[in-house]
Amino acid sequence: MTNLIRENIRNLKPYSSARDEYEDTSLIMLDANESPFGAPANRYPDPYQKELKEEISKLKDINPGNIFLGNGSDEAIDLLIRVFCEPGVDNVIIPQPTYGMYQVCADINNVKVKSVLLDDRFDIDIDAIKESIDVNTKLIFLCSPNNPTSNLLSKDRIRSLMNDFSGIVVLDEAYIDFSMDQSMLPELNQSNNLVILQTFSKAWEMAGVRLGMAFGSNEIIDIMNKVKYPYNINKLTSSFALNKLRDGKKEVCDNISIILNERDKLIQQLNQLDAVNKVYPSDSNFLLVKFNDSNKVFQDYIQVYVDSTNSLEFDQISSEEFSH
Repeated sequence: MTNLIRENIRNLKPYSSARDEYEDTSLIMLDANESPFGAPANRYPDPYQKELKEEISKLKDINPGNIFLGNGSDEAIDLLIRVFCEPGVDNVIIPQPTYGMYQVCADINNVKVKSVLLDDRFDIDIDAIKESIDVNTKLIFLCSPNNPTSNLLSKDRIRSLMNDFSGIVVLDEAYIDFSMDQSMLPELNQSNNLVILQTFSKAWEMAGVRLGMAFGSNEIIDIMNKVKYPYNINKLTSSFALNKLRDGKKEVCDNISIILNERDKLIQQLNQLDAVNKVYPSDSNFLLVKFNDSNKVFQDYIQVYVDSTNSLEFDQISSEEFSH
């Protein structure tokens, strides 16, 4: 694993903050130059979010040392590219269509993207991906359930990539809480080249606080913590998330059930419309719908103030047929 990490990152001496060195958060760190007047947020937050990670570890049944917390999952995506990919040299593989920030983060870091189409069932095309891998391929990004197609990817195909690829497989499970299937988190016990992303923005109803999770081996999580900005998660975010984890689990579960029930009702109603060609199976809180004329339907949505995503954003899905 170490040889995959960029040399300058391996040799990086991270910034050391006063709160790195002491467990007692009540201590006053004179060298931190914090305000002495006792305002509610006058102290810097814990740079490693230990209390919050302990709570997440109970929920996910995973060691706190295997958890990275980011300012949204996008921070974790960006960090993984910066840690493993040499700008102008290395590349990442992204099956398309999928979440757009993998491409954006790669472009920002001057890392080449190899796009590989999903198969006709919107699943991983194993052969096409393996043919695209070269000595400079460091990361493969997968999204399951996938955005915008709403389906789970085959776990067997994901395992095949993990076994045959010498780089890192990044599996984004942002929508896994809406699926009847289970997360692949237990796979981390058998694999050190898998990173799983999850979020509090979807089922956990906290998109506004910007809190994402990455789960991986100790080595990967340690290097991500080494590279991240010192206080990437603020106290308000941590406090809000802790309260939700401790007191809001039942509400979250109840609301997931409501969403899934309403999703199934919507599928039934859509299937009765002449404008609808096909509603694809969904393991998420959204649907992929094939219309006879997607552009017309999209314009009708705008007129009644219903927001949707027209597939013009996704090159691999015809904008005249699909809506998300």
